[in-house]
Amino acid sequence: MILERDPPRIVTAAPLVQMHGVNKSYGPVVALRDVHVAVYPGEVLGIVGESGSGKSTLLRMMNLEETPQSGSYTLDLPDVDGNLFDLDRFSRRMLCATRIGIVYQNPHLGLLMTHSSSGNVAERLLVAGERRFAVLRAKATSALAASEFPLERLDAPPIELSGGMQQRVQLAKAIALEPALLLLDEPTTGLDVSVQALVLDTLKRLQQDRKITMVIVSHDLGVIRTLADRVMVMRRGEVVEAGLADQVFQDPQHAYTQQLVHAKL
Repeated sequence: MILERDPPRIVTAAPLVQMHGVNKSYGPVVALRDVHVAVYPGEVLGIVGESGSGKSTLLRMMNLEETPQSGSYTLDLPDVDGNLFDLDRFSRRMLCATRIGIVYQNPHLGLLMTHSSSGNVAERLLVAGERRFAVLRAKATSALAASEFPLERLDAPPIELSGGMQQRVQLAKAIALEPALLLLDEPTTGLDVSVQALVLDTLKRLQQDRKITMVIVSHDLGVIRTLADRVMVMRRGEVVEAGLADQVFQDPQHAYTQQLVHAKL
């Protein structure tokens, strides 16, 4: 499934996200080896690779869920300084609650499945310090509307919703505080093709309307080609190729990238 994509955005600013020399191993298994990442304001970076390539581990690093053995991670924001891997647990939680949003492949990781949909979004606002019920309700409703969630189901718990609707609740929760960075981990995996298209349309509209900087991980090259301005190709914990999405997909240079692209033709 490949939707029509827009021309790539021209990037002129300094990177919003920078990661340098990130290394992560689980015992003898190397998950990330000397990974460098730069993501620019308003850009969509796609990360592709087979299962076990390290792409999801890298995304968890960006969400400060894991700490590498070595490496640095910075966000170019006025009130954020230093290597984010050095932050304590509370500081990480507050930074992620206010400046970084994430949509997981498995909604159970991002949602309280038996709480109302609006309550799930409000929970993120509560972590950030909002306590006024009317404000919580209004902001949760606004975020759900922006994710194109049917507002007549505000009080329905995610456990009663379809997979596509659960992803919209996750998306609303992720954007409720207008984060500087939105992370998407296989957001359309397991959805019907028609539902995938609707979710991708919503993500494209949000990016165009709000200029949100996004990093999306997917094994589906059609999804990456639809959304991403630039692409990083990972294999066995290393970045083997990176470049503008159209260039990488039309003229892949690395043998592994060629294999991935040709397998999808």
